[in-house]
Amino acid sequence: MTSFTLTTTVEQPYDDAVARVREALGDAGFGVLTEIDLAATLKAKLGVEIAPKVILGACRPELAHRSLAADPRIATMLPCNVVVTSEGSDRTKVEVFDPAAMTSFSDEGDLAAVAEEARERLSGMLAALGEPTEGDHDAAHA
Repeated sequence: MTSFTLTTTVEQPYDDAVARVREALGDAGFGVLTEIDLAATLKAKLGVEIAPKVILGACRPELAHRSLAADPRIATMLPCNVVVTSEGSDRTKVEVFDPAAMTSFSDEGDLAAVAEEARERLSGMLAALGEPTEGDHDAAHA
């Protein structure tokens, strides 16, 4: 399966990690436009319980504008989703949609440079949290 996420796991309680992710996103030049408490939504709508999980919709307006100028359809992939999931009392997983994956949906040349810059910034954000890994595995954190 093709990897479409950038991932890291931090040895930190969920609430602390969410606050830290917000701060790291700000340091990388992103603001949080939306927040979806997925655990609360699924509990309220379906009566099911999952581990605490939040989807933060992160945006760097300059990058969003440049990507839209390259291909307006990219709006369907905005904002950048950052998912923070509790994996226990002192362990939290952070996943980001890999902006490089956008280029598999559009062959507009200018989009590649935007995706690369966004990927560098988001990878740097993950590095600030812990050692990043790609995809759905956490071999580096076993």
